[in-house]
Amino acid sequence: FYLKSSINETALLQTRLADLTFVITLPLWAVYTALGYHWPFGVALCKISSYVVLVNMYASVFCLTCLSFDRYLAIVHSLSSGRLRSRATMLASLGAIWFLSCLLAVPTLLFRTTVNDAGNNRTTCAMDFSLVTLNQHHESLWIAGLSLSSSALGFLLPFLAMTVCYCFIGCTVTRHFSHLRKEDQKKRRLLKIITTLVVVFAFCWTPFHVLKSMDALSYLDLAPTSCGFLNFLLLAHPYATCLAYVNSCLNPFLYAFFDLRFRSQCLCLLNLKKAMHGHMSSMSSTLSAQTQKSEVQSLATKV
Repeated sequence: FYLKSSINETALLQTRLADLTFVITLPLWAVYTALGYHWPFGVALCKISSYVVLVNMYASVFCLTCLSFDRYLAIVHSLSSGRLRSRATMLASLGAIWFLSCLLAVPTLLFRTTVNDAGNNRTTCAMDFSLVTLNQHHESLWIAGLSLSSSALGFLLPFLAMTVCYCFIGCTVTRHFSHLRKEDQKKRRLLKIITTLVVVFAFCWTPFHVLKSMDALSYLDLAPTSCGFLNFLLLAHPYATCLAYVNSCLNPFLYAFFDLRFRSQCLCLLNLKKAMHGHMSSMSSTLSAQTQKSEVQSLATKV
């Protein structure tokens, strides 16, 4: 079990790594938004930071899907899944996840660039398909195709796979709940961590992908193209993007909350601070009493 636990912790570490690399780019996007969508950092950072965002999105959801599938094998097929859940298989899966994430984000690295808007006197960091499109219709197809494919591969299909896994897990756990032993506490805690991460991921990223898909469908004339609807997408997009980005900032706190060692160390630190505060208070009281005593003695001598 220790070996399996260390493998799962390795997979969780990969999600933390993906979140960390993404959080590093947040100051750039904060400045970009604060300047009214003016990008002052050049083409290289525009490409790299956009690429990191996409890699993080793919790597996070693929790691969660991998962990969910591992929990499915461990609980639903606990007797026959030993070979599939080996350390070598998990490490190979994680390598494939990073390779696939980097590969799927390549279009962003190729097409994302800085675009000068002379009318508004600003430079935006946006996708530019002028090298591969012949007219506006072709550009609309490229925009819609990449947007819908990224939402399907980076959210919809993995989330459906995770939902199926947890449906089977829920049925199995409900059926055998009375037979779970105290030794299974660590397994249940790991399942709780992964389930919480999946739910939070879905909550944070669903609005973003819904709005992005609706915007992509409007390029294909499969969604409303009225000014009111497009204005709604334009106004809602920054909030949905912020909610999606919050997911990477929230995950470290979730890991810390569920990590028993981290919580115990925090409690020890708080107890230590209380003990030090009590010790300092007692020392202060003692010094105050000694000072008052010396003052009384000095007054008596003068009298």
